[in-house]
Amino acid sequence: MLEKGLTATSRTTVEAHNTAQAMGSGDLAVFATPAMVALMENAAMQAVAAHLPEGATTVGSEMNCSHIKPSKLGATITATAVLTAVEGRKLSFTVGASDEQGIIGEGVHVRFIVDRNRFLAKL
Repeated sequence: MLEKGLTATSRTTVEAHNTAQAMGSGDLAVFATPAMVALMENAAMQAVAAHLPEGATTVGSEMNCSHIKPSKLGATITATAVLTAVEGRKLSFTVGASDEQGIIGEGVHVRFIVDRNRFLAKL
């Protein structure tokens, strides 16, 4: 059952492949904003995955976040998502990311519950 307060955490290490330089979102060897967003989305997905009906998953539909501090190569990044609202199939989360120095990003993320097979049949 989906209830407010469900939470999960995802972690990664800043390496060459997830820098702004490698991902094309900038030209510096620091943790890329797209990588931070993906980590936040992963935490949100994980927060509710075990509570969904069989055959269901969630898909991201909206992300509103700020990337407020750079993180260097070798830093450990931790993203956390907390389910804050359930409105039918619409799920809202607060999300945040930090490294060893503190908060690097925060925001709000929206996901929708979908049936895997019906979703993929639309492609």
